Amino acid sequence: MNDSEYHQLVDTILLQLEESIDTIEQADLDYESAGSILTIDFPNKTKIIINKQTPNHQIWVATKFDGHHFDLIDGTWIDNRTGTEFWRLVSDAASKQAGVAIEFSA
Repeated sequence: MNDSEYHQLVDTILLQLEESIDTIEQADLDYESAGSILTIDFPNKTKIIINKQTPNHQIWVATKFDGHHFDLIDGTWIDNRTGTEFWRLVSDAASKQAGVAIEFSA
């Protein structure tokens, strides 16, 4: 994958997350998007920060609990430490931080 393909893939994911946040009613989530960083803000003042890591062609996710680095493997973004798929991990982390079930998907 070249840099252009990487940016297109990750930009699509970040946009999908923004659109999902706008439709979630069970939690009062907000977000800020600045360049290659998307910050999801929770009412309890915690955050999830998702950003591009262009040199490595990775997506990095920082939650209240820990950090994760995702590699694209066979068309799916996978955490290189836990093996968890991106959308599952972000949904689980958001659910824990919000205290209600939240489901993000592509």
